[in-house]
Amino acid sequence: MNNSKEDDFFGRMNDPTAAGTIQGPCGDTMEFYIVVTNDTIDDVKYYTDGCKNTRSCGRAVARSAKGRKVTDALSISAGEIIRSGECKPEEGRHCAILAVSTLYRAIADYLLKP
Repeated sequence: MNNSKEDDFFGRMNDPTAAGTIQGPCGDTMEFYIVVTNDTIDDVKYYTDGCKNTRSCGRAVARSAKGRKVTDALSISAGEIIRSGECKPEEGRHCAILAVSTLYRAIADYLLKP
């Protein structure tokens, strides 16, 4: 695991275009922050108080979302994140669902802004 890559995406953002937060059924909280320019996700950060696997899934979702059109990012799935190898399939399904759902919440925040 490359910790410098983790640091590229992990953390909170002071002035995002949009943000989303969800608390999962396991008690972990995930936050996503996105900066959008011309309907493209130019920057993305995630933050979680969760376990190592939750962080791995958050990082995989952030990496997958960065540089995509907002509407294309809506095609990111928990299955895709598990197949990326960054989340452990036996432990990570709920973590991947939490990470993807939180990204979707941030995208909804962006799309619903006046």
